[in-house]
Amino acid sequence: MSESRIHNAALRSKIMSADEAAALIRPGDNVGMSGFTGSGHPKDVPQALARRMAAANERGETFRIGLLTGASTAPELDGALFKANGVSMRLPYQSDPDGRSRINSGDSWYIDAHLSEVAQNTAWGHYGKLDVALIEIVAILEDGRLVPSTSVGNNPTWLEQADRVILEVNAGLNAKLEGMHDIYSIALPPNRQPIPITKPGDRIGEPYMRVDPAKVVAVVETNCPDRDTQFSAPDENSRLIAAHILDFLDYEVKKGHIPANLLPLQSGVGNVANAVMAGLNESAYENLTACTEVLQDGMLDMIRSGKLVCASATAISLSKEALADFNANLDIYRKRIILRPQEVSNHPEVVRRLGVITMNGMLEADIYGNVNSTHVLGSRMMNGLGGSGDFTRNAYLSIFMTPSMAKNGALSCIVPMVSHVDHTEHDVQVLVTEHGLADLRGLAPRQRAKLVIEKCADPKFRPALRDYLARAEKGANGQQTPHLLGEAFDWHLRALKGESM
Repeated sequence: MSESRIHNAALRSKIMSADEAAALIRPGDNVGMSGFTGSGHPKDVPQALARRMAAANERGETFRIGLLTGASTAPELDGALFKANGVSMRLPYQSDPDGRSRINSGDSWYIDAHLSEVAQNTAWGHYGKLDVALIEIVAILEDGRLVPSTSVGNNPTWLEQADRVILEVNAGLNAKLEGMHDIYSIALPPNRQPIPITKPGDRIGEPYMRVDPAKVVAVVETNCPDRDTQFSAPDENSRLIAAHILDFLDYEVKKGHIPANLLPLQSGVGNVANAVMAGLNESAYENLTACTEVLQDGMLDMIRSGKLVCASATAISLSKEALADFNANLDIYRKRIILRPQEVSNHPEVVRRLGVITMNGMLEADIYGNVNSTHVLGSRMMNGLGGSGDFTRNAYLSIFMTPSMAKNGALSCIVPMVSHVDHTEHDVQVLVTEHGLADLRGLAPRQRAKLVIEKCADPKFRPALRDYLARAEKGANGQQTPHLLGEAFDWHLRALKGESM
């Protein structure tokens, strides 16, 4: 273990092992843990807790907790607790395979909430009482202030609302993270004031989190780096999608709809999003900014090249190579990156004021522009909504992107009617696949349908979509949005039988 980063005498007296700290979490507790998209999550205490749960299972006892985080975490947290059947309720976003299985089987309840709303819903008690906060930090200063780690998420709210607090002080994270964060609290109604952010680089809070030392029941020293995120090289479809988006942004600039340095960018997680960032990095655009929730490799590349002058987010999720570069050059990145609580980074007020261009992935869209981001074939949860709703509903320009087909061409990602709605046609402005881009702004439903079919659907499925729309329109007396309700989900029913849509 390296030199202790716990500089407060009172909290230093509460140092204990991960097993001892895990013993302070009780069956039935609601536990708010740090972590957002694989970064900043506690590493040792969750695994010790999972061992306690597994031992209880062997004795025929039930040991389960309610688990609240910022977003998805990692196998050391979600994976370990779900494998031990130790999660009774989970929110607001997760991506663990074991978690997905238990959620879809009904073993664990799952609340798929907008990320920006979780903090205030917790404060209002909508999820029940918060018993424990388990938070990873980089250091504890002499006066008791906490240096946040590679994600902020809902941590300030967990620290404020929980009855008992366990801190994991991780010496495996770079101490130079200190100063990158901007911790700002939003009051509850009726005392809420405007959030004073008018550009992504504004700092409105302080670099540290605070906690009542009397609530801290344990401090655990760890030395575990974040698990790096693996990204594949962009495939041909990702590059084509990125090219369509870049051509569209070029057009919008030429028409004078957006400035020459665009507007603040928000990008979801994944290879397609990184492909778009790579395209922007190779473009002629300069002085770009980002107002997003997760900073991935693509945006880090843009900061390094000088294309991106500032990025506001709540977490950093990087590949092994990018993480090494980040740590080696943190003095530079700390001047360009601001990490905020997610109720600020994702707040509708900020997104609307800044005029953000949002780019998010989807599972499927229908011909009228409704988007399903979460449920496979209507009922099986994939990961969750995440922050896509926070950004989409308040964006200046909202874009959704996906390859046109899935499951080796058996499934069309453009369907007559989505099997589950996360983003309605009222919020979705642009759809993109490898085949083209459909700008749906200013179009009525029937106009949208024709454009989506011709621009976004795979040629394999276009004839069937055209036929569906034509027959729906034929009987559309008095129908604003023509549908054949008797067969709108026939595509999904065929897929459930293992057939091609």
